[in-house]
Amino acid sequence: MCVWGLILGTSVALADGIEVKKVEARLTSEGYLLSADFDIQLPPQVEDALKRGITLYFESELSVHRSRWYWMDSEIVSYKQTSKLSFNTLTQQYRLTRGGLYQSFLSLSDALRILGRQVAPPIEIALLGMSGNGYFSRLIQKGSQIGATAWMNLDITQLPKPMQMNALTSDQWKVESERFHWDISPEAPSEEEAQ
Repeated sequence: MCVWGLILGTSVALADGIEVKKVEARLTSEGYLLSADFDIQLPPQVEDALKRGITLYFESELSVHRSRWYWMDSEIVSYKQTSKLSFNTLTQQYRLTRGGLYQSFLSLSDALRILGRQVAPPIEIALLGMSGNGYFSRLIQKGSQIGATAWMNLDITQLPKPMQMNALTSDQWKVESERFHWDISPEAPSEEEAQ
């Protein structure tokens, strides 16, 4: 029984955190659209703090970079966003705020599902130079790889000062994804996408 308890306890602990479920770099007439779906599972200690009125700040990043075998990757464009998740004890609703926009949710799972959906503004085709002699085309001719990265974490530096010490020393507060990398191909938009 003790062994099964340890195995089950380990699997529950591994389930908490942020995992990249799906990534996409889709070419449209406006440019590349980068998006990522993150599965967010809050550990009990973090969820309890949220329900007690502590606002949680999540940072996400979607970026395009040039991979080089001889040196560090070179960033082409990066989109970073901070989202706030809070709980109103009076209305019993969760509130997700991105910039000046906010949404309210009756359940934490709905709020986390929407929080996990991150989309970057389109990267303009002119910036990427898709015409055959542009930036992307020159990189491909030189043998460089173009890649994208998706990442998200809970920013514990935004917590109230008394909680930051607890968060720094507890694994429960380390809620972040791995930096997920995938290769993208600089193709010209199809006629359907251009219309």
